[in-house]
Amino acid sequence: MIANVKSARDMGATIYARHRCTSARRSADGKLWEIELAAPDGTTVKLRARGVVNACGPWVKHFIDEQTEVKTPKRVRLIKGSHIVVPRLHDGDHAFILQNKDNRIVFVIPYERDFSLIGTTDIPVQAGENPVCTPEEVAYLCELASHYMARPVRPEDVVWTYSGVRPLFDDGDDDPSAVTRDYHLEVDAPDGAAPLLSVFGGKITTYRRLAEHALEDLRKFYPGMSGPWTAHKPLADGELANARTFEEAFDNFAAGACSLKPQLPSDLVRVLARRHGTGLEELLEGIRSVADLGRHFGGHLYEHEVRYLMREEWAVEPDDVMWRRSKEGLHMTADQRDRFARWMQALRPNS
Repeated sequence: MIANVKSARDMGATIYARHRCTSARRSADGKLWEIELAAPDGTTVKLRARGVVNACGPWVKHFIDEQTEVKTPKRVRLIKGSHIVVPRLHDGDHAFILQNKDNRIVFVIPYERDFSLIGTTDIPVQAGENPVCTPEEVAYLCELASHYMARPVRPEDVVWTYSGVRPLFDDGDDDPSAVTRDYHLEVDAPDGAAPLLSVFGGKITTYRRLAEHALEDLRKFYPGMSGPWTAHKPLADGELANARTFEEAFDNFAAGACSLKPQLPSDLVRVLARRHGTGLEELLEGIRSVADLGRHFGGHLYEHEVRYLMREEWAVEPDDVMWRRSKEGLHMTADQRDRFARWMQALRPNS
């Protein structure tokens, strides 16, 4: 998500991070959308647009019903998927696909150097906000992994969990696992009015293809639109490409494109390279030693990177840094996480 937002910013988009759309209505002549956003400080931002793309995920129908005057019978079904993280279960970089007796599959994937990621579940839910991995889901994933792995996986081994809500286009199937993972696009533009394109369903793994499909559906409203381009355009801070392995890519990048000869531990630089990709050069500009990175919070998290994330990647909350922009919370003690949270909260205005 952050890579997409940074790419949009680099191409000239104005970003309103952490603003909530409270209203979107067509103008009297129908040619423009008049939009109101609620800023984090409570103020209102008013915008006008020639079109709106409703890519609100689990809230796609809520946005149509609550923020616009558009009517549609289409809807999504919300399916919660939870993951657990445990100490590393196997050597090597390969992943396992486990078949359960309920015909679902679960992945066991090497994760964040020292851990294994196990997931996911399929639980129908009514709301998309604040999904939580339940004890029942933990037990389900542990039991399945234990059936296949060399040593048992117990709930007390779990060091972290996270959950998300998938918005699946409601095709009427009663089985959550059988509901289509494909997407459905709907364009509302009565009598040539400014369009509203809504995205129902879809998967993050194919989102760029979805985006091109969405723009193709909007092409008739914007005749000057150019053709597809994402197949050959890396994201902002994309992976180090044009090499057979990450190690080869990193060595080439460090030797040629970036002054990564500072006296930094190689394991730290490799972690940062995986986290920031080609943005590593910008991140480490002017850094010559570990001392230049500022305060060390635990794991591979330093003050210099935190301030960069706050300045360039809209990080505001401690969890934005520890769990969303990085996973360094896994490599920090509870005390280190608490100290970091207090330090970062103190940086926020009016905190």
